[in-house]
Amino acid sequence: MSLEISRPARDMIAAGQLFHQRGWVPATGGNFSARLSSDRMLITASGWHKGELDDSAFLVADLDGAPEDRNRKASYETLLHCQVYRFDESVGSVLHTHSVANTLLSRRYESIRLAGYELLKLLPGIATHDAAVEIPVFENDQDIQRLASRVNDHMKKVAMPAYLIAGHGLYAWGSTVAQARHRVEALEFMFECELRELENKR
Repeated sequence: MSLEISRPARDMIAAGQLFHQRGWVPATGGNFSARLSSDRMLITASGWHKGELDDSAFLVADLDGAPEDRNRKASYETLLHCQVYRFDESVGSVLHTHSVANTLLSRRYESIRLAGYELLKLLPGIATHDAAVEIPVFENDQDIQRLASRVNDHMKKVAMPAYLIAGHGLYAWGSTVAQARHRVEALEFMFECELRELENKR
């Protein structure tokens, strides 16, 4: 594995182990990617358990989602990663998780409002806990190209640091794998707080 690829792969392997320990990527759920250049990314191949990644778990693809090695199969949701990279050239990594909290909340609401949390400061453009962020929820769709188009249209209208797919999971990103991981951790913590508060009101 080249030096260009080894660092982001190592960072995504570590993220996968952490997320697995937290219960955020069960079975083969979730997918991770990192930008390699203006038109290439490193992404997890289809079918890999994210807590058990190694160097062979990744493939290089272009931003149309086509693997350089046509014998490899990229994640079914590769086009959702491509959409984020194409929309914002500053994004260096996209991470997707399937936690209990984000799954249950996304099945209940059309968007998740997060307000007053200290960890909001890990999201872009926020410098105080005295803030609020809306995390949009998109209806799940097996037509990934159509879903990516809906996400793209929404991003053109509203700035957002992440989004949810109903009953499916979280997509979050950052300039590096480390920053994307920190944002996932912050969002998953806040989602869990929201879920517990909801359960306590019953």
